[in-house]
Amino acid sequence: MTQELLPQLFKGIALFTPGGDLVYCIDPSKRGRWHLHLCTTLQEILDLPEPPHFLVPCYTATIDHWLDPRTRQIKTFAEAHPTVLRYQALLNAIFDTNNLVWQAAPWKEGICDRMVLSTYRSTFPQLWEDHDLIVRTDLGELEGSPLSQVITDTKEQQNTPAYVLRLFVAGHSPNTQRILQILHELLEKYLSHPYTLKVIDVLSHPELAEANQISATPTLVKVYPHPVRRVIGDLDNIDRILHMLGAKEQFK
Repeated sequence: MTQELLPQLFKGIALFTPGGDLVYCIDPSKRGRWHLHLCTTLQEILDLPEPPHFLVPCYTATIDHWLDPRTRQIKTFAEAHPTVLRYQALLNAIFDTNNLVWQAAPWKEGICDRMVLSTYRSTFPQLWEDHDLIVRTDLGELEGSPLSQVITDTKEQQNTPAYVLRLFVAGHSPNTQRILQILHELLEKYLSHPYTLKVIDVLSHPELAEANQISATPTLVKVYPHPVRRVIGDLDNIDRILHMLGAKEQFK
């Protein structure tokens, strides 16, 4: 899952599930209809009966790096719907935007009514489950690539050796964003296999902290591959994290 440097100008779109999984894309051409692509990607990965178009726009976030023609300066507009605004630290990590504060998109009750959305749960139960999923679906600058190619690449990634990691934090503070940025850079640099990193706020989900025996934050847990290992506290120590991931010599 080695990630190239992001282009200066791009549009990024993220689609979350009610369970907290994430698929996203980075589109330098800023012309793709990626909301449809992301819905279809979720359908393929989670084996859904049809693309979950009802998640749009209620579970989406968008970011646009654009060039102001008057000042010739690059500007950023980032917006997330209230349902996913709590994931700002994760959004900043995947889009490399440091401590950017995301704006709340207008809530559309007629479209994003919680009671209406809950009616889909019986048909799409996978969307309300947590699969520790973070998938990037874009294919570089291959314009005009068929959607089937996007899906094939994504499914192939799921069948390759992969790491599943969980980061337990207490609130989305500036320190949390700093830790997430450090981890994102480290994992992109040293891991040769795909990975998923799930951020869990123990203040919002104390039951998950108890179930995972989390006694202090931040704590990074390697859920897969086995054995389960964890690093508590000092996440600035690269050697400790690489040792926790196992086979440290392969990263040298």
